[in-house]
Amino acid sequence: MKTRTLGRTGLEVSRLGFGLAEIGGLELAASRQAARVLNLALDNGITFFDTAACYGNSEELIGRTIAHRRDEVILATKAGHVAGGYEGQAWTAQTIRDSIDRSLQRLRTDHLDIVQLHTCDIPTLERGEAIRVIQEAQQAGKTRFIGYSGDNEAALWAVNSGIFDTLQTSFNLVDQRARHDLFGPAVAQNVGIIVKRPIGNGVWGAASLPRAPSAPSDYAADYFARARVMLGLGPLPAMPDSGILLALGFAFAHEAVDTFIVGTQNPKHMQANIDWVNAALPIADAPVLELRRRFDQLHDPNDWVQLS
Repeated sequence: MKTRTLGRTGLEVSRLGFGLAEIGGLELAASRQAARVLNLALDNGITFFDTAACYGNSEELIGRTIAHRRDEVILATKAGHVAGGYEGQAWTAQTIRDSIDRSLQRLRTDHLDIVQLHTCDIPTLERGEAIRVIQEAQQAGKTRFIGYSGDNEAALWAVNSGIFDTLQTSFNLVDQRARHDLFGPAVAQNVGIIVKRPIGNGVWGAASLPRAPSAPSDYAADYFARARVMLGLGPLPAMPDSGILLALGFAFAHEAVDTFIVGTQNPKHMQANIDWVNAALPIADAPVLELRRRFDQLHDPNDWVQLS
């Protein structure tokens, strides 16, 4: 598995990371299924695992199944939301502090590699309470590094603050604003870049359908609409056989991106992603350049912003 250094953290991470939101949808009784896909990822060199306090049973399933392989994992989680039966107010020091402690307990580890503030807005960042409490967690050895997970103006504030070691942000073939607004400043600050939603819900392959397929997320419908407009400009040159491979290749082609996270509960899907990254990337330059050209032609500064 190809690797990169994650910005100024110095952490060596796999280019393909594992997003654990989908695993979090499993019941705790499905730990055997979770173990299959988690161990498959580790056995094939995926080292970056991204979870969150608000990802259902994700943290607990990780702790139950692969805690004994902790040294093989760069483990990132997120804090700030009220989740998992916790009673409190989002973004307060107590909520974040309790969230970090609960993550440590559920993940069965004595430290995290990265704790990320999860999609809080600029006023919350400017108040400083949320930032202060994760800095305290870092000083206490509960996390090695701190990050911000989010998009648009709040993500740019986080990057320019000089406080955060990593940025997790949306980027894919139909959601490209990060390369205009965020990648340059992040690289200048040596902030590690973690890309979420790199396959864009698989919308490129679905864009030729008469209507959008049902999807669990609000942003998927917007992604589908954008894909249809972009596809309307004609077929892509040197198009790979798979829309998923196209999406992975598009994310991989951007030098600023250190790791891009894909989630699944299905070992076959995980293996396919691993095989593509190992054997089929990079893809040809032509479709990447054409996707960039189409996005730049079709979007304006007030439209097609990053979807959170």
